[in-house]
Amino acid sequence: MAKVVTMGEIMLRLSTPGNEKFIQADEFDVCYGGGEANVAVSLANYGHDAEFVTKVPANPIGECAVAALRKMNVETKNIARGGERLGIYFLETGAAMRASNVVYDRAHSSISTATAADFDFDKIFEGADWFHFTGITPAVSDAAAELTEAALKAAKAKGITVSVDLNFRKKLWSSEKAQKVMTNLMQYVDVCIGNEEDAEKVLGFKPGNTDVTSGELELAGYKDIFEQMVAKFNFKYVISSLRESFSASDNGWSACIYNSETKEFYHSRKYRISPIVDRVGGGDSFAGGVICGFLDGKDFKSALEFGVAASALKHTIPGDFNLVNRADVENLAGGDGSGRVQR
Repeated sequence: MAKVVTMGEIMLRLSTPGNEKFIQADEFDVCYGGGEANVAVSLANYGHDAEFVTKVPANPIGECAVAALRKMNVETKNIARGGERLGIYFLETGAAMRASNVVYDRAHSSISTATAADFDFDKIFEGADWFHFTGITPAVSDAAAELTEAALKAAKAKGITVSVDLNFRKKLWSSEKAQKVMTNLMQYVDVCIGNEEDAEKVLGFKPGNTDVTSGELELAGYKDIFEQMVAKFNFKYVISSLRESFSASDNGWSACIYNSETKEFYHSRKYRISPIVDRVGGGDSFAGGVICGFLDGKDFKSALEFGVAASALKHTIPGDFNLVNRADVENLAGGDGSGRVQR
């Protein structure tokens, strides 16, 4: 199996029980997660050698986050210790027409003050086949953006394939700042993953006649911006998840991909996910599935179908991590979406 390295922030997640609003909650459910950590967990579940790199505080809460990764067979040996605190996010899960809500408490987290001096990237990337990061990490702080570029330079020096999930977070930075920082980082990227908001807010590309809140998708618009993105950044593949948001509990879910070598555009099978249990981590599980597909040697269409099926399953699982295995995903991608009891 392949070795994959991901780098970013892992946080403590405090979510209201069921679909309670914050004001109703007398307690919170606890778990850990974060974009790149979620991807590492997915890849470990599929049998790949997945390593997560970050910095956590040298205290019991930091160690709990590391233990959550170890439990999922993610390599943690190069996680640095130090800094003030572990970031926290609070989640209120919506239902029907009421949207979910996230409140961040991550200022001055350990990863936000980390520098390249905290990590031996030559050692970390030894024998690695793939490096994945997201737009969340450079959004955390200027220091984290510099750290991300240092990691990218080290990965490319070793000829490692690099993927990014653009992941725009308006509560962390502005579109103007995102475009300034992320445009520079795209020179290191081979596989670009995102959605329609990410492409517009992070890189300045907007597909025409598409409004995710209306449930209407115009695929020709995606093909057009994918071609523009390839022309500007020389990506090998551009990939977008496609969410048709009928309500917080009911989504259409599919994806599309553009192969810059063959000039082919492909739209995946569509899943109707209802009721949604937890959509947090849905994009990360999609990225992890697609990466797994490529590492397994699948063609780009099959890799995309694996990622879409993996993410559809994640929407049925509470928590950030996608706790399905390869067989689960293959079964759904192969057409078994009945939900029948397995006896």
